[in-house]
Amino acid sequence: MARKRRRRGVCACLIPLVVLAALCTRWFGGSLPPLVARYGGDTLWATTAFLLVGIAFPAWSTLRAAALAFAVSCLVEASQLYHAPWIDALRGTTVGGLALGYEFLWSDLVCYAAGVMLGIALDLALPRESEGKGG
Repeated sequence: MARKRRRRGVCACLIPLVVLAALCTRWFGGSLPPLVARYGGDTLWATTAFLLVGIAFPAWSTLRAAALAFAVSCLVEASQLYHAPWIDALRGTTVGGLALGYEFLWSDLVCYAAGVMLGIALDLALPRESEGKGG
């Protein structure tokens, strides 16, 4: 059986949708269930990380992609324990704050696990292509 690769284009198309959904949890949090408003953005952040790994390494197994996405998410969370003027200035920008976060929270690690699991579910549902084709 031929090894199947992720379709990079499909992952790339999903990223803006996932990011928009994450931003909506911030913009419309008052209209959402509290659990979604509080944890949805962090969960979808990790889903985006999973999709980015899928673009970078389309031939990797789902488990390997999930492990890297979760590890990167946890490293970014751990980086929030570091406060130097240069990184705090970066976090003070809109994009930097969304990408790097502001303060370390243990609950975010749970969100990242849930977000990567959502990425796994998407990955298993997405169409694949044979190794020799483009993406």
